[in-house]
Amino acid sequence: MDLVERVEKEAELTRILSEFSAGKGAVVLLEGPGGSGKTELLHSIAGRARQGGSLVLHAGCSRAESALPFGVLGQLFSSMPTADGPVARLQALHRRLNAEATAEDPAHDTAAIGPGLARLLDEVTATLLELARTAPVFIGIDSIRHADPQSLACLLYLVRRTASAHVMVVLTDDTTAHRGLFRTELLDQPHTHRLALEPLTEDQVATLLARRLEPAEAERLADEFHTVSGGNLRLLRALIDDHLACGGVRKDGYGSAVLRQLGRLEEPVVAVARALAVLGSAEAPDRIARLAGVDDGTAVAALQTLASVGLVTGSGLSHDIAREAVLDDLAPEERTGLRLTAAALLHEQGCPPRDIAPLLIEADRPGGAWSVHVLLEAAEQELLAGRSQQAAAALEAALRAPVGSNAERASIESRLVQVRRLFDPATAERHLTALTAAARADELTPARTLDLVRQLLWQGRAAEAGELLDRLRTARPEAHSEAAALLDDTEKWLAWTHPTVARRTHRPAGRGRPAALLADALVNGRAHEVVGQAHQVLKDRGPTYDLSWPEEPALLALGVLLCTDSPDAAAWCDRLLREGHTPYSPTWMAMLSSMRAEAALRLGDLTGAVEHAQQALNHIHPGAWGVAVGAPLGSLVLATTRMGHYDEAGAYLTHAVPKHLFDTRYGLHYLHARGQYHLLTGHPHAALADFLACGDRMRAWGIDVPGIVPWRTSAAEAWLDLGNREQAARLAYDQLGRPGTNGARPRAAALRALAVGGPVARRPQMLSEALDLYERCGDRYEQIRILGDLATAYHELGDNRRARTHVRRARHLVGLCDAASLSEALLSFPDDGEEQTSPAGAGPGDGALLTGSERRVAALAVGGYTNREIAAKLFITASTVEQHLTRVYRKLGVRCRKDLPVELATSVTEAFVGQEA
Repeated sequence: MDLVERVEKEAELTRILSEFSAGKGAVVLLEGPGGSGKTELLHSIAGRARQGGSLVLHAGCSRAESALPFGVLGQLFSSMPTADGPVARLQALHRRLNAEATAEDPAHDTAAIGPGLARLLDEVTATLLELARTAPVFIGIDSIRHADPQSLACLLYLVRRTASAHVMVVLTDDTTAHRGLFRTELLDQPHTHRLALEPLTEDQVATLLARRLEPAEAERLADEFHTVSGGNLRLLRALIDDHLACGGVRKDGYGSAVLRQLGRLEEPVVAVARALAVLGSAEAPDRIARLAGVDDGTAVAALQTLASVGLVTGSGLSHDIAREAVLDDLAPEERTGLRLTAAALLHEQGCPPRDIAPLLIEADRPGGAWSVHVLLEAAEQELLAGRSQQAAAALEAALRAPVGSNAERASIESRLVQVRRLFDPATAERHLTALTAAARADELTPARTLDLVRQLLWQGRAAEAGELLDRLRTARPEAHSEAAALLDDTEKWLAWTHPTVARRTHRPAGRGRPAALLADALVNGRAHEVVGQAHQVLKDRGPTYDLSWPEEPALLALGVLLCTDSPDAAAWCDRLLREGHTPYSPTWMAMLSSMRAEAALRLGDLTGAVEHAQQALNHIHPGAWGVAVGAPLGSLVLATTRMGHYDEAGAYLTHAVPKHLFDTRYGLHYLHARGQYHLLTGHPHAALADFLACGDRMRAWGIDVPGIVPWRTSAAEAWLDLGNREQAARLAYDQLGRPGTNGARPRAAALRALAVGGPVARRPQMLSEALDLYERCGDRYEQIRILGDLATAYHELGDNRRARTHVRRARHLVGLCDAASLSEALLSFPDDGEEQTSPAGAGPGDGALLTGSERRVAALAVGGYTNREIAAKLFITASTVEQHLTRVYRKLGVRCRKDLPVELATSVTEAFVGQEA
């Protein structure tokens, strides 16, 4: 022990020991809070005394033996090395003391010293002094406050006579110990020395850490370890051992040291520590006192004691592990009782529900109607604060309370399912059976029953959902009631997402919630009519706590933007992902990421689609997705297939999916993606089966609109691969005549199918129109396919210049969207030895020299358009086109159109998307 504080005290003890060795008696009272190193210092000085030839007698006092008469004396005499002469007499005297004490007070209920005991104590003292005349006697007693009264009386007999005797007595005591008569008389002796040990300072903690840890680490941890240990040497050493063992704080390390420290304190102090562990804060000492069953003064004194031994920092226990250790040391029944008592006390004092709820949550069975009310209020407050998991814990605790009617309990459980769905829908499933039974027993309101229907459908339990829907439909709520409006809105949503259980309604358009109106427009192929409303829904979206319809309005609005190829769909997804959700919901983030993956696919951003789809499956694990897993999984399959990663796509297709997935819209995305996988891997028959299965479902469900999946044009591609151009043309013409095909994407897909299956002479015109439409959508993947088709058509027509131009542009786009599945055909395309790189002086960065008009003209020229075609597209004259091109050649240092950098072709999409925006 060579810390500064301890070195000074050890030096003082060494000086007193030197005087003792010279023949001068001494008494030392070594004081300090628990864990300050008193015992270690006592053992150190006793060792030195033994080395100096002293007879060392030692004893350790404990609370358990404090009622044993002369117990401490017995320990001292038992520690003597021999049993002859004075030692034998002392041991015999000890036996006589016990006998006399029993005779004077058989019950041992008093520490009174009668005449017989007094004579024996005098004889004991005389024998000890006789022993000291032959050799120095060192007596060390640890924790003197727990010594039995009879032994204390004997010690007082001795210390009064040791001033000139060769006897040194060292006692350790806590600074918080009771100031009794023994202590007072002891300190009154002129040869008594009082040495006080203080808790370690931060510098001393740092010094001790430096001996066990690296210097930089010791410096970093000094403040934290000093705060947590309070300078208590016992706690500090436990913290260091824990840090070396696991880099943290362990319950069986530091936690055990906390319990050992508590075990050395008085019962009222321990009771206050337990109350503090339950309440968590000592800011209201009167509350601590009531819970601990002590008066206010005792509680304040106990808190000071706990602070002095390093167990309390600020207004609470010094570490969470300390709190856990104290609570775990209680029997389960006692722990639960304390928590319920504390909760009732806080409720009585008008504390906020959020402060009371943790106590009720930790209790096994919260009792009383008041506790349920508190937990329900706390759950709503936690939701307002964005802490959905804490809200779920409060609702679960409310369910454990043995109070309330079946309907009330069903209402609580329904709310719990709503909350759980926010962060892990899979955990909500175990409640659905009980809630379904409650709904059948009419113990749920229509609104909660409809919410249960949505949860059942998410888990693929369509039969139960349909049964509950039929009950609501049969009940026929009043025409203009809230229940009727909710049912009607739900029917519209069901028609879009779960059409097998939907019943079409004929409510006039323009009525109902925004989500229902958007869903109705999507189902009926009128998405283009509600684009403005979709934007408004997304703009108005703010924090929402209505968990019965939390994310649907925004998701349906995004669906409208995707189905209409609005250029800002991806930007809205990104914005909503950045903003998050209040309360925070991994489920919401997962569904948004899935929508973002679909948006990336529609832009030909295959790498982005994979990234966002994987994020969707990371936010909540695939098993928690229920039937909706078809959306992100379908995006992963389609994107990896188009990237040419066929093994990866095939692995995704081996994932188990719910069997009822194919009864939902999400199943259509999965089926279509699987069909594309089959098509691109050379299995057109399997692909055709999947595409036609999509069509059969969409027609049967009444949602046969191309905005969902383009099954007709995909099936047409499969027919073309099988050599049946007639069937392919029939499907393409059929799509052109469908409602909702006024958008760019459906028409472009149909035109491509007709062009590829038609006469070569007609292909460039139809393919050029399709290319324009895909450029407007911003879909690079489809642009590559069209450019490849155009190159093939021009090559067959003998126009190799245009063919090469389109191939160069397609190859450039392949690199931008990582569409490896298309690169092989482009690389094998004959180019007649044409250079594929830009000429000197026409680097990619030179496009910055051009004005906006010049870039648009140059981009279309690179795309193979004639001056007249460019003029028609940009609504300018052919002469103006010629003037722009002349300036472009001069700025880029090229001689003719074929020398223009192919990178300029990307400006086509930017130009038209910018005009649309």
